Amino acid sequence: MNFTGDGQQKTFEYLTCSSNLTAGLHDHLIFISVLNSFLSVTAFLGNALILIAVHKESSLHPPSKLLLRSLATTDLCVGLIVEPLTVIYWMSVVNEHWNICPFAEMAQWITSFILCGVSVATLTAISVDRLLALLLGLRYRQVVNLKRTYVIVVTLWVSATVISVLRFWNRRITLWCGIIATPLCLIISVFSYTKIFFTLRQHQHQNQVQDHVQQPNQTNQLNIGRYKKAVSSAIWLQLTMVACYLPYCVVAALGTNSGSPLLLSYDGMYSATLVYLNSSLNPILYCWKMKEVRQAVKDTIRQVFCNCALT
Repeated sequence: MNFTGDGQQKTFEYLTCSSNLTAGLHDHLIFISVLNSFLSVTAFLGNALILIAVHKESSLHPPSKLLLRSLATTDLCVGLIVEPLTVIYWMSVVNEHWNICPFAEMAQWITSFILCGVSVATLTAISVDRLLALLLGLRYRQVVNLKRTYVIVVTLWVSATVISVLRFWNRRITLWCGIIATPLCLIISVFSYTKIFFTLRQHQHQNQVQDHVQQPNQTNQLNIGRYKKAVSSAIWLQLTMVACYLPYCVVAALGTNSGSPLLLSYDGMYSATLVYLNSSLNPILYCWKMKEVRQAVKDTIRQVFCNCALT
C-alpha cells in the first residue's frame, strides 16, 4: 500500500489500532498478554543466568563465547523489551488507548525486527564458525580471533538497526531486506552444517583406514568428539529457532494482503508468541547440550542461594 500525506497517518493508525479489527479478540488478547508476561520473565532470568555463567566459564574459545553471548543478549532483550512492548500494544487495544497504541506498535515492531534479525544472523555466524573450525584446523585460532569476531557482531547489530529504522522512510525496504536476508541466512547455515557432515564422514573413513596401519590418535579422537558436541549444540539451537519462527513466517506470508495487522489476528498473536518462546527455550538448550555452561549455571545458582542464606 502506498502511504502519502495525511493519508499515511490515518491509514497507519487504522491498520494497527482500531476497535473494528479486534471484535471478539479481547479475551484472546488478555490471555496471550498474560502468557507473554510470564515468558518475558523466564526469558530475562534464564538468559541473564546464561550470560553470568558464560562470563565465568573460561574453557570456551573466546570468539565462540562472544557469539554465544550475543545470542543470549538478544534473547534477554526480547524478554526485557520486546515482549513488554507487545503486551502494552495488545492491552492498549483492549482498553482502547488509541493515543498509546500506535507508538507501542511501532516500538514493538522495530525492536523485534532488530533482535530477531540479530538472532538469525548470529546463529548463521555460529554455523560458519563451526565450519571454519573444522576446515582450518590449527589455523582456526589465528584466522578466527576475538577482534574479527567483535567486528562481525557489531556489524550485525548495526545493520539490523539501520534496516529497521528505514521503516520510517520506506516500510517496503525494511520488509524486503528481511524477506531476502532470512532465507539467505538459512541457506548459509544449511550449507555449513551439510559441509560439516560430509567432511566428518570423510575424516571418519580416513581414520578407519589408518587404524589398520597404526595406533589411533587418542588426542585427535577426543578433539573430534568435543567438536561434534559443539556442532550438535549449534544445530539444536538452529532447529529450535526454525521451529519457532516458521509458523510466524507462514502466517505473515499468507496474511500479507489481508489488510489487517498480523498481531491482531488469531494466527498472528499465537505464532508471534511462539517466536518469543524461543528466547525462553534457548537457555534450556544451553544447559542441556553444553556441559561447561551447565556446570557454570549450577555454580552460579548455588552461589546465589548461599548468598541469600547468609543475608
